[in-house]
Amino acid sequence: MSRNRAQLTPEQKVLRFIKQHHLLSGGEKLIVAVSGGPDSVCLLYILSKLQKELAIELHVGHLNHRLRSAESDADAAYVAALSRRFKIPATIESIDVKTYRSQHHLSLEEAAREVRYSFLAQVTAAVGAARVAVGHTADDHVETILMHLLRGSGTRGLRGLLPISRWQSAGNDLVVIRPLLELTRRETTACCRRHHLNPRTDASNLSTEPFRNRIRHQLLPELRRYNPRVEESLLRTARIAAADLDFIDKEVAGLWDKVARVEKNSVVINKQKFSALPPALKRYLLRAAIESLLGNLKDIEAGHIEGIIEALDKPAGKVIGLPDGLKFCIEYDSYVLSSDPASLCPFPPLEKETGLNIPGRTVIPGWNVEAAVLPSSRTGEAGANAADFTAWFDFNATGAKLTVRRRRPGDRFQPLGMTLPKKLNEFMIDARIPRAWRCCIPVVCSPGRILWVVGFRIDERVKVTDDTRQALRLEFTRR
Repeated sequence: MSRNRAQLTPEQKVLRFIKQHHLLSGGEKLIVAVSGGPDSVCLLYILSKLQKELAIELHVGHLNHRLRSAESDADAAYVAALSRRFKIPATIESIDVKTYRSQHHLSLEEAAREVRYSFLAQVTAAVGAARVAVGHTADDHVETILMHLLRGSGTRGLRGLLPISRWQSAGNDLVVIRPLLELTRRETTACCRRHHLNPRTDASNLSTEPFRNRIRHQLLPELRRYNPRVEESLLRTARIAAADLDFIDKEVAGLWDKVARVEKNSVVINKQKFSALPPALKRYLLRAAIESLLGNLKDIEAGHIEGIIEALDKPAGKVIGLPDGLKFCIEYDSYVLSSDPASLCPFPPLEKETGLNIPGRTVIPGWNVEAAVLPSSRTGEAGANAADFTAWFDFNATGAKLTVRRRRPGDRFQPLGMTLPKKLNEFMIDARIPRAWRCCIPVVCSPGRILWVVGFRIDERVKVTDDTRQALRLEFTRR
């Protein structure tokens, strides 16, 4: 650390950090999350001093989690008094985090975080603020890096806390800034002492039950025995990881339109182009695809990405489950990320078997079916392969008692051009029909056989021949 850098006051460090990372643009309202502890109180004090220079308007947000009974109430009263002292308006509310935890089956830490950020998002929207400032320090940054490292979060996790990030959950969208990331916890405590702010002390921070606290009180002291400057080493690693990831993110952004497309709340990835990418770009493109659907990557760990990478060469039909109901599906020419892969199917669902009016029109869910019986001379070349939604048949071979339904186990037919019958499932596999589509494809049947797998192939035994006197024309059109 240079001499000039070390001599900067906390206010100067924060001002420089805000400008360096473009955290505030001026002329905006800013919510300051204040718990009552030294870090958030120091944050409020410094921002109040910089308010005119930054051309911002402050509003305090405090949530009583009801986790420490009277102490939690005292924290709320302290924050209210502090806001009055600084002449800054405040929104102070109370939510029972333990009840929320039991309702949503979360750890206490996860529940507290979700409730807190949801509250801050609501306050931000209510007062017309642009973003919220939180009191994370360099110590929090180091602890977060270690937490991610121990959980196997990959290179992205090594960045730790970012100066600016976005929090999204349950319809809430919040921009979070961290102006204190260059201040240590020791500096924030000293700032509060110097200005007689008397912040609150949370005794639960001394507990070693929460994962973060075990890192703070047990792991970091042990690591300092091996490297007294371990914090500096971890922060340097975070800076390098962040720079590398900025470069990779730009590469992924440039590749996106060539490799992937968003369609009906799904991401479809071109298998051939994706397979040609280096492993690093594959991993980060997958992360970008997942984030585009989920809104964040908070539940996505390196193990999820590696599980997908290991499955890329699996045969079509393989499905990998991911958090929040997301699925990674391997198709013949593509990979599909979606919570509902069937939504990409061009065929509407078929729920029941329906008789066809021949001749005439039949309306079934999602389809209009037109049937006409015509002289064979009218067929021309249309009956050649039925590879669209219109097909011609020998009416004498089909008969007039026809139905349309979805496939059934054990279905067989003799595809046009083949000499022997084939299982319908095997035909669909050979035709490279995605698994999610197969139950939606209409199958036209007579009492004795399948006549047409709509959109793909008719049965060899009902094709129009030179001996055909009357031809049946069926046309499916989407409603």
